[in-house]
Amino acid sequence: MSSAEVLASVDLIALRMDIESRQLQVLLHRREREPFLGQWALPGVIVNGSTRDANLEAAAHRVLRDKAQVLPRHLEQVGTEGSAERDPRGWSMSTYYLALLAPDTETADDGLRFVPLDEVLDGRLALPFDHGQLVRLSVERLAGKSVYTSLPLYLAPPRFTVLDALNAAQACLGTMINNTSLRKRLEKMKDAGWIRDTGEKNFPKMGRPQQLWELTDQAEGVFVFDRSLLADRAGS
Repeated sequence: MSSAEVLASVDLIALRMDIESRQLQVLLHRREREPFLGQWALPGVIVNGSTRDANLEAAAHRVLRDKAQVLPRHLEQVGTEGSAERDPRGWSMSTYYLALLAPDTETADDGLRFVPLDEVLDGRLALPFDHGQLVRLSVERLAGKSVYTSLPLYLAPPRFTVLDALNAAQACLGTMINNTSLRKRLEKMKDAGWIRDTGEKNFPKMGRPQQLWELTDQAEGVFVFDRSLLADRAGS
């Protein structure tokens, strides 16, 4: 790469909820070329004059199709980072996207794997380039929007219980949530036609049967609430 060129990429932070641990996981892709050949990194693609992407969002969908091989329930651009130090090949910049996946999303081949998000955030699993920083910034965006929107529901099962919604919100925020506040949010979404009662119930091994909800066809993007989810601290 000449000194006049800037290496541009689109990278993906794809998250899913692990139902058993109630923790978030991030999707990684094993690099197939230098630099950092064979290391686990965020899925991404190069964008330049030879690519056929019409815009950045098209490039993000190329990452989803060709590298991550997943279908997200929600996708949004988080930001752009660039410097002369993030890539050993020279000056580079990355526009990165956050994708939220259903809990039952599986990897397509051995070149992909889900790892606990905490291992990336606390440095136990070091990622190449500045991918660790991109993950942190994306998680901060997710936490910030989860306070006042319905975004965590995209990480819950498509047919979810109140407990599923609570677990997803707590995973996004990294803190306990008031159960009553969460229920009130779901009631608001129901009244607005964003979620509906499926008429079915989940029967856990212990405890009472739980009502199953699902997003309606009109539910696109996020539902915005007029009150912070953290206004009332955890309790039942």
